[in-house]
Amino acid sequence: MSTMSFTLHGIPVSHGIAIGRAHLLAPAALEVAHYLVEKSEIDCEVERLDEAVATVVNELYQVEAELSKGAPAEFAALLELHRLILQDPLLSEEPARLVRERRYNAEWALTTQLRAAVEQFDAIDDEFFASRRADVEQVVERVLKVLTGSATTLADVASEVLSKAAAHTEARERAMHDRDLDAMIVVAHDIAPADMLQFKKKVFAGFATDLGSATAHTAILARSLDIPAVVGLGQASRLLRQDEYVIIDGEAGVVIVDPSPIVLDEYRLRRRDLDLGRDKLKRLARMATKTLDEIPIELLANIELPGDCAFANEVGAAGIGLYRTEFLFMNRESLPGEEEQFEAYRSVVAAMSGRPVTIRTLDIGADKTLHGAARGEYSGDTFNTTNPALGLRAIRYCLAEPQMFLEQLRAILRASAFGSVKLLIPMLAHAHEIDATLALIATAKTQLDALGLAYDHELPVGGMIEIPAAALTVGMFAKRLDFFSIGTNDLIQYTLAIDRTDNAVVHLYDPLHPAVLQLIANTIATGARLGLPVSVCGEMAGDVGLVRLLLGLGLKQFSMHPAQLLAVKQEVLRSDLAQCEALAKKILAAVEPERIHTLVERLRSA
Repeated sequence: MSTMSFTLHGIPVSHGIAIGRAHLLAPAALEVAHYLVEKSEIDCEVERLDEAVATVVNELYQVEAELSKGAPAEFAALLELHRLILQDPLLSEEPARLVRERRYNAEWALTTQLRAAVEQFDAIDDEFFASRRADVEQVVERVLKVLTGSATTLADVASEVLSKAAAHTEARERAMHDRDLDAMIVVAHDIAPADMLQFKKKVFAGFATDLGSATAHTAILARSLDIPAVVGLGQASRLLRQDEYVIIDGEAGVVIVDPSPIVLDEYRLRRRDLDLGRDKLKRLARMATKTLDEIPIELLANIELPGDCAFANEVGAAGIGLYRTEFLFMNRESLPGEEEQFEAYRSVVAAMSGRPVTIRTLDIGADKTLHGAARGEYSGDTFNTTNPALGLRAIRYCLAEPQMFLEQLRAILRASAFGSVKLLIPMLAHAHEIDATLALIATAKTQLDALGLAYDHELPVGGMIEIPAAALTVGMFAKRLDFFSIGTNDLIQYTLAIDRTDNAVVHLYDPLHPAVLQLIANTIATGARLGLPVSVCGEMAGDVGLVRLLLGLGLKQFSMHPAQLLAVKQEVLRSDLAQCEALAKKILAAVEPERIHTLVERLRSA
């Protein structure tokens, strides 16, 4: 434990306050289950660990026995070294101590000690010891394989993480004498968007990372889960120690390590006040969403998985404004087939009970990656291109894989037979992309007709306006599409030539840049003039501080994560549309950043 408190400052990406124990996750540790075992199960967990180690030792002996007589002597020596590593107290005794004293599950205890061993090797500047580090990692990997019964990747054991955590939840809640004692706060160098899916079951109370930005998909997922989070901390994973008491202030972007009792009490009080505020907001869930001058506004929800519909319904969402289907494709070795996709889409449509569901086609690329893709240009975890954000992503990728794309289109069309469905195409920039997509939709319809399968023959097809070229030629897009959805995250990124996941330039990401505001305003105005619905589904839609500005620009449809919806509704209910429009005109006419920010602040406080 540290001997003094200190504070780290980063980027607040998801509001709220989390208090608990720091759980540092090295890359290897992210790959195994993390949960607390019940006191009554500690002996069984230690026995499970011991049996896994014994199994690996026996495997090593078996491998040695099967070595041919002509095998190099180094082979047998290496096997003997691995057996000796397993007998070292660092791995033979310390993991068991962590199980008994901290109630870590076996995998967690083992990877915690792996981190300690790696840190010892890293402190020694010697080539021989560097190679021994690799031996330790290999030995631990063998034990983890026995414990998990599979390869030790997050994709392989994610279901085990969640099922075991769920199995222990009820008993843990009964035994918990302090809300913060068992709360787990993840501290990591970085967390990939796909890995964030394990947070869906609220296994962790919050997270803090060295890298990241407010608009990276990891941060977006944090907001959707309503988990306090701070990113861009720089050295948090190196400065914090395992099990230290930590406070995450998602409002201020602050992480307090080893807080004093006074600070701890203050943050517990603040957390209670935030909880009370959220409870009050819940009263708005069934109220009609109208401005003070009685103008109806539609608030929709963004979701990643079918299970998110429950939260959307809880907060009274008017429908699903953005279903990010790529998360159905991630964290797996093979792509989902048509039937699996159809069932997922149909379940969302059914859960919304007649309210509209906008399903976006696969938007993969940049920081959202998948396994099992068919194209040769894709391998491992990244697209082989210099700049993934400008490469083969979203609709470009889908059009390059027409058979995969047709499967998804057929699944979405089939789901449209069960309710109100809209199809949304991401990252459009060219007319020929729209034409090619519409041609494939027609092909999918013909295929379904041949099979006698039902679908909505008038299924609306819309486009994401997230590239400046699309925003500047939106009139041409209007001739081919039925509605628009402005993706402000990428629109800002591409307008300002900023990689929103790059810490070095994240400070240049500005949703209030005059060029960005002009593009948004032009798209909304064009849609209104042509009678086409326009929504905003990017992070700007869920930013309470920008609600009145978007209303003043003429926006009538907002789509955001369910966790943000009630706060946005409260702001809409307090807004006078005529007043918003008047100030929005002044903001659009301004070009100096200080002037724009001053006017936005005046609008918010009006």
